[in-house]
Amino acid sequence: MRGFRGFFRKKPEVKNPVIPSTREDLRVGLYRDLEKNHRVMKDLFNRCYDVNFRIFRIGKEIEAEIIYVDNMAHFDDINTHILAPLMRKSCSRPEEVEAFLREELPAVYVKPVETFDECARLVSSGEPVLFIDGWNRALNLGLIQLERRAVTDPEGEPIIRGPKEGFIESAQTNTALLRRRIQSPKLKLEEMRLGRYTQTRVIIAYMEGIANNSVLDEVKRRLERIDVDGVLESGIIEELIEDNPYSPFPQIHFTERVDAVCADLLSGRIAIITDGTPDVLVVPVSFPAFLQATEDYYLRAIYATAVRWLRYLLFFFSLVAPSFYVATISFHPEAVPTEQLFTFASSRERIPMPTIVETVLMELAFEAVREAGLRLPKLVGSAVTIVGALIIGEAAVTAGIVSAPVVIVVALTGIASFTIPRYSLGFAMRVLRFPLLFISGGFGMVGFSLALIALVIHLASLRSFGMPYLSPIAPFRPKQMKDVFWRTFWWKMRTRPTESANTDRQAPDQKPGPERGGEQ
Repeated sequence: MRGFRGFFRKKPEVKNPVIPSTREDLRVGLYRDLEKNHRVMKDLFNRCYDVNFRIFRIGKEIEAEIIYVDNMAHFDDINTHILAPLMRKSCSRPEEVEAFLREELPAVYVKPVETFDECARLVSSGEPVLFIDGWNRALNLGLIQLERRAVTDPEGEPIIRGPKEGFIESAQTNTALLRRRIQSPKLKLEEMRLGRYTQTRVIIAYMEGIANNSVLDEVKRRLERIDVDGVLESGIIEELIEDNPYSPFPQIHFTERVDAVCADLLSGRIAIITDGTPDVLVVPVSFPAFLQATEDYYLRAIYATAVRWLRYLLFFFSLVAPSFYVATISFHPEAVPTEQLFTFASSRERIPMPTIVETVLMELAFEAVREAGLRLPKLVGSAVTIVGALIIGEAAVTAGIVSAPVVIVVALTGIASFTIPRYSLGFAMRVLRFPLLFISGGFGMVGFSLALIALVIHLASLRSFGMPYLSPIAPFRPKQMKDVFWRTFWWKMRTRPTESANTDRQAPDQKPGPERGGEQ
């Protein structure tokens, strides 16, 4: 057998003429000479103090080397299940080593690796790689050990009734959470790597036979065309694959709730799981879905419908209330009842600024307080938000900077915006509120009406991976309206959205009653 020619002894540095120099060169196969493979990997991980090269012999005859990263590889398993059995095994030929690894090695995950590029990626991700002299391939042992936080209730999507499990930063844990809830081989999980340097693990999850194949192909095509230095969070992917990047409205839904993603998968949608972030992307999505909370489907239909109507009303109020107030007071005071108009006029006697200016100032102050509450520590964030809003509003009215009605309108608008269940849609409303304010302050009710019409036209023109954004409202699909403005009974939800490959959701005749199996 070829030896290391005194590898364990200190020797002068020898220039290696076979070291690959580009990423394309790294895709060539490994050498049979262990020393050449060692020098290539050593050069790739030059000045990487945390990468270890452990050299040993198999049965005192065959030289081998295992490469791993500190605090990412499972040291106990490497020592117990890899090094100890191999060093004690008496082997004199590579064929005997291969038979031992295949039949007797006490390791669950052993996968052959054939290129330097794949070896470097595995080592960088924390998975140990084993090289054996005389082999032109390595072995991925899969003995990775990473620190992970516990699975907890998502803080950004709290609910009273329902599962208290949320995704974490580990893609492996997230897929396991999906598998535990959907115990079917129809749940498919396809993996790809994105990012030139980060090589971020991205997993496409979908239900075979339910998800639309054309949408699935489009998702893969958009992901494969991503060529950036790194993908650090799912928001980067969202911005690179959405249909209309200039629209303020979100066209991709993200969530941390496991049950919400499972429900979307069973409805024919596709989930994109990104390693390193708990936010899972779901496509395609429609505008009504952003106003539907996960808890709607765990409450009784009557309660969920009542809450949903209230949510729609408050959503519309949060968008138009300040603009409507400015347009009415500034241009159409005759539309206000006389007694109420006198009250508004008396409250504005000492206000030197027009209504549009004081409303914009209060909106900016409210947004500043809300942003400060998000960035401050949790123990003081909520207190600062509430106390800051009260102090600023009271002081502004006392100082004669703004009128009391403006403070009330802005405060009610902020409270109404908190009822929007999806953070991304709430952010869109916060952004759109200011253009509507300026248009209403400049053109009155005419500008206000035209702005709303333009907003509806824009919504009707949007698509999410080919799906109309206002579906099933426009185009109008009566059979799917049972889960838009109201949440019908579960036994009436017989079909999935028409965009799915299989629209049959459940068996007929699911209406409960004593004559259907219960005692009279």
